[in-house]
Amino acid sequence: MTDPAPPPPRDCPLCPRLAAFRAENRCRFPEFHNAPVPSAGADRPVLLVVGLAPALKGGNRTGLPFVGDVPGGSGHFLAGALDRAGLNGVPVRITNAVRCVPPGNRPTPDELRRCRGFLMAEIATGPRVVLALGQLAHESVLRGLGSTPRRHPFSHGARHEIGGLVVFGCYHPSRQNTQTGRLTAAMMDALLAEVRSACAGEARPHGSAPFGAAPFSPGPFSPDCA
Repeated sequence: MTDPAPPPPRDCPLCPRLAAFRAENRCRFPEFHNAPVPSAGADRPVLLVVGLAPALKGGNRTGLPFVGDVPGGSGHFLAGALDRAGLNGVPVRITNAVRCVPPGNRPTPDELRRCRGFLMAEIATGPRVVLALGQLAHESVLRGLGSTPRRHPFSHGARHEIGGLVVFGCYHPSRQNTQTGRLTAAMMDALLAEVRSACAGEARPHGSAPFGAAPFSPGPFSPDCA
């Protein structure tokens, strides 16, 4: 596990491409947050939800992860699912693997690596369960924990236990995924029921399979940002 890091400063210089895009957006959209988007939720979570990166007119606009997107967007889908999940009394925190909005909604592997210290600082707050939204967020969590996708492959509903931490994979609730039926409300509800059990310290019943029968195989690119 990497050493925890403090939150990124407003003018974080770690990723030159993202810093340049941030400066461009401060001119184009001066009313937006246009800075690394901080995490939101409980300071000592049991459940940590990890997205990929802020969307330009979502989290980058409001300064809150998964807040501010259009109706039917990923934030609305996620909020509705968390509300339905019955996580009453479970401290939840939401963050992103990359804190700044990337051009084209797609951070590079190097940007994911450079921002991983901030992700590990969130994991250092001591959650019992991590829910990673999308393959790239899942991979960043794994690499931060010293694992690899080969050892712990991504699929929707995959459950891995790494160093006492339970890590779930979940298709990202992007509009492309939800509007094409790749990720449905029923699929999300079923997965969050298992996440809720893991938060309570319950093990998956012996012999049960993860949700989503097939391992993830990338098709047409769908933006993973929130």
